[in-house]
Amino acid sequence: MSQIVLHEVGLRDGLQMEKQVVPTAQKIAWGERLLASGVDILQLGSFVRPDRVPQMADTAELFQHFTQPGRKPASATLSGLVLNEKGLERGLECGVEMFCMGVSASETHSRKNTGMSIADATGRIIAMAQAAAAAGKRVQVSVQSAFGCGYEGPVPRERVLGIVRSFLDAGLRNLSLADTAGHGTPDAVEALYEAVFALAPGIDCACHFHDTYGLALANCYAARRAGVTHFEASVAGLGGCPFTAVAGGNTCTEDLVHALQRGGERREIDLAVLLDVAREVAACCGREMPGNVYRAGPIPEPAAAAGGS
Repeated sequence: MSQIVLHEVGLRDGLQMEKQVVPTAQKIAWGERLLASGVDILQLGSFVRPDRVPQMADTAELFQHFTQPGRKPASATLSGLVLNEKGLERGLECGVEMFCMGVSASETHSRKNTGMSIADATGRIIAMAQAAAAAGKRVQVSVQSAFGCGYEGPVPRERVLGIVRSFLDAGLRNLSLADTAGHGTPDAVEALYEAVFALAPGIDCACHFHDTYGLALANCYAARRAGVTHFEASVAGLGGCPFTAVAGGNTCTEDLVHALQRGGERREIDLAVLLDVAREVAACCGREMPGNVYRAGPIPEPAAAAGGS
């Protein structure tokens, strides 16, 4: 299997649910350490209206900091979420390297999140994605609420695949399926990704799971079995969509890394750094976070596996 690519989204999807606005200096400090841990992609924020999501008001400032020479590893990519043309324009101005944008497969969630129908949002997102690609940027398009909706319940698979076909027909081949409501189960995850890969073998697929009902890590393994290589996760398990019925945290980064390393993958990622950041996040937010490994501690490696005699 291809090496897993880790996309850390805690500074965006994680913090957007917090009532307390985290100071920019603290975000920068966490961002620097997350990059130092060895994550592949770091999502710094989203270009949304500050009155709706005040935690994201400093997104441009964060990009201006991290795009300065020497502020990040050359191998790391800085991503940002955009919902509309104004957000794309702002992102292009401040140096976003990878644009993330998506369409909900739930009419109710789509209207609550963007104020648009699925059809209108799909056309708009495709045009934006093509504009970003024409500007030389990496682009990832997603289908949100792909495994169910907190308002509508089950989402028809054909509706999800219809949005995926629209993306593929537009030449967009970096796709993500997001379990916004946390309704996904391993069997459903594996089956849906297999159907997506059947449409276009060889495409890059990412997964974005919420742990609302405790299945995020299991769903990651199901996606892996289906051939997914890009995984989005949030340090300390922070997160949740503010425009869904029941918000739950994201796949926890350090729990995912711990599990991968137990299986011999991504051992170069510094788990200790991730755990330190998770503890700092918990202290800053004044509560226990959903993550498990930062509380229990990692399982010690056998001496041989750790490089001993």
